[in-house]
Amino acid sequence: MSKHVLRAGAAATTVIALAGVLTACGTGQGGGEDSKTVTLVTHDSFAVSKPVLKKFTQRTGYKVKVLRGGDAGAAVNQAVLNKGNPQGDVFFGVDNTLLSRALGKGVFAPYKADGLAHVPEKLQLDGKRHRVTPVDSGEICVNYDREWFDKHGQAPPRSLDDLADPQYKDLLVTPNAATSSPGLGFLLATVEKYGAGGWKDYWKKLRANGVEVVDGWEQAYNDRFSGSNAGKGKGDRPLVVSYATSPPAEVLGKKPLPAKAPTGIAERTCFQQTEFAGLLDGARNAKGGKALLDYMLSKTFQEDLPLQMFVDPARDDAELPEVFTKYGESADGAATMDPARIDAHREEWIKSWTSLVVK
Repeated sequence: MSKHVLRAGAAATTVIALAGVLTACGTGQGGGEDSKTVTLVTHDSFAVSKPVLKKFTQRTGYKVKVLRGGDAGAAVNQAVLNKGNPQGDVFFGVDNTLLSRALGKGVFAPYKADGLAHVPEKLQLDGKRHRVTPVDSGEICVNYDREWFDKHGQAPPRSLDDLADPQYKDLLVTPNAATSSPGLGFLLATVEKYGAGGWKDYWKKLRANGVEVVDGWEQAYNDRFSGSNAGKGKGDRPLVVSYATSPPAEVLGKKPLPAKAPTGIAERTCFQQTEFAGLLDGARNAKGGKALLDYMLSKTFQEDLPLQMFVDPARDDAELPEVFTKYGESADGAATMDPARIDAHREEWIKSWTSLVVK
């Protein structure tokens, strides 16, 4: 989930009205089976354009109510607590770091969405059970400030090993793995790279090399990172844990467009992240929920995603905007991990990481 789209003031039960397309109901439920309102429960960073939602209503007759529940972790926790009596019909925003927990708690009902044949199998982490539908993907990567490294006559890091080199001392800032999705993804990349016996030693090296830990992505990227346009370069750290799609975000709206994005990615520091949507078990409007899942895999919705949430569409035939094709960087070797393994060890790893790096 890219945090380049921020929703200031979004509360846990905010209903967003978009030109009459999003309609608020009196309760958190989507209404009865014949209701013409579909309730989408999601995180604060969800974004979709007005014309795309309007097309869904025109095609299906259903209007969409969006119910935001904080960051991804908080929204998933709420969905687990409301299992069997959900706040809405469809949930969007559970990623591969939290997937097994939601599946294990029975949050979702099976549904095979139309368009799934165009989604690579590597993104279909629930196999043939289809309790969740892949909607978007991306990579959590260390980003670097090109201007800072050019000014200092220094090559930027390319790998996890590089980050522990003394030449990069006091340059890296990362969000907290206990409170941030990209922070957790970066931790998982190191566990996958160095294994059970080596990742702790690696983090000891990073700590000795001056890694800075802050609560969340916004603070890391906008306040501490020297290359952030939003932060106008007020930070003094030229390395930050962010996303592979951050460089395209940095050039959006610039006139004239630069030859290169002002930031780049260290391509061997990345962790694959995939976001899913699913029909909530006990949904009041399951028919409308299924229609919404179908639409979220349509080319219309998929091709709207990149410039709304700065993520890659799940469909392999969706066209990317020029800003992605021209300024995006490859992270084909991004680390991956079985969601079941993440679920089995996530809390243990976070606890150990916290004692090593934060306390």
